[in-house]
Amino acid sequence: MPETLLLTGCKQIVTLAGAAPRRGKALGEPGVVADGAVLIRDGRILAAGPRARVEKLVAARCARKMDLGGRVVTPGLVDAHTHLVFAASRAAEYEQRIAGATYEQIAKAGGGILSSVRALRAASHDDLFRTARARLARMAAHGTTTVEAKSGYGLDFENELRTLKLLKQLGSSQAVEIVPTLLAAHVVPPEFRHQGGADEYVDRIVRLILPAAALEGLAEYCDVFVERGAFTVAQARRILAAARAVGMRPRLHAEQLARTGGARLAVEAEAASVDHLDFVSPADIRALARSDVACILLPGCSFHLGLARYAPARKLIDAGAIVALATDCNPGTSPTLSLPMAMSLACTQMRLTPAEALAACTINAAYSLRRHTRIGSIEPGKDADLAVFDVEDYREISYYFGVNHCAMSFKRGKKIPRV
Repeated sequence: MPETLLLTGCKQIVTLAGAAPRRGKALGEPGVVADGAVLIRDGRILAAGPRARVEKLVAARCARKMDLGGRVVTPGLVDAHTHLVFAASRAAEYEQRIAGATYEQIAKAGGGILSSVRALRAASHDDLFRTARARLARMAAHGTTTVEAKSGYGLDFENELRTLKLLKQLGSSQAVEIVPTLLAAHVVPPEFRHQGGADEYVDRIVRLILPAAALEGLAEYCDVFVERGAFTVAQARRILAAARAVGMRPRLHAEQLARTGGARLAVEAEAASVDHLDFVSPADIRALARSDVACILLPGCSFHLGLARYAPARKLIDAGAIVALATDCNPGTSPTLSLPMAMSLACTQMRLTPAEALAACTINAAYSLRRHTRIGSIEPGKDADLAVFDVEDYREISYYFGVNHCAMSFKRGKKIPRV
């Protein structure tokens, strides 16, 4: 018999029900139900709404009841841009930046992403698995129930596939859903840093790494970092075309440190998302607003790097672009596991409202992963992915920063254990 669970005593349920993705004014319409209840059967939402109505349903009479004691319930948070698997922090670089070194200066000296590449290549499978699993548990403790996770610290055939296989193993060994992305084109690896080496490495991605990852079904998406010191628009175009040919949909890192044309390439390639966008131009914003590309903004990166410049979120929203938020969890530029912290930064630094920030971390983030028909909102028929916050009002989730108010989280109706 399928289990039926009644979550009652919800001071607020933030449903975010309705059409997806959210654009413009719709991003700020959270769909709050006061004094609510959620009825779950066999991992899916059977009903959600006012407690008095839901508790009268026939299915609710024999359900196992859980009283949430006046807490706030939201859809499970969706972290749509992470670099989950890495071997070590880059705390020494953090100290260097505080002393005045720039991100690019550190990278040119062999630090940055290349230091993470050296560490991952030297790490054992067991150590990588253990530390990534621990990160997922902490993410879930902050309300995250679905995570996009990239490779990109291997940068060779063996270690890129090793990372993707590890993600597959993680996905089957704990509750948080993992959406795998191949990011072999993160930066040019050290062994290809000679004249013509970047194009040689692109050729290796296209001819070897992409087909092998596709053959084993290891990645849904392919990402490319289009940036100074990484890959050009032409190189990215070739990689993404090859990715499409083997069944992977494009994603891009773009316009983080300078305007390079990556945002326009995302529109051209009909990418699922284009991420960062700190240096996006007015013309780029108009093009993105006319497209179905999700703009994933990563305020934790600017915050941790101590930068004054953040992506122009208000301009993107007001133009009608699809805006989402993510942690960019990584060891160098955004070492955070907390989407509520990303929401706080989006509100204070990018001027999103709390409702917009929550929608950007739920239904729009789910849309960027093409899972919006199953997760990202609280409505009948969807998976019962939920986050429960010990606050009086949903706006307090982003109002408090650096404080975890998530009391519990559910994946497909099952409470995720706290570790």
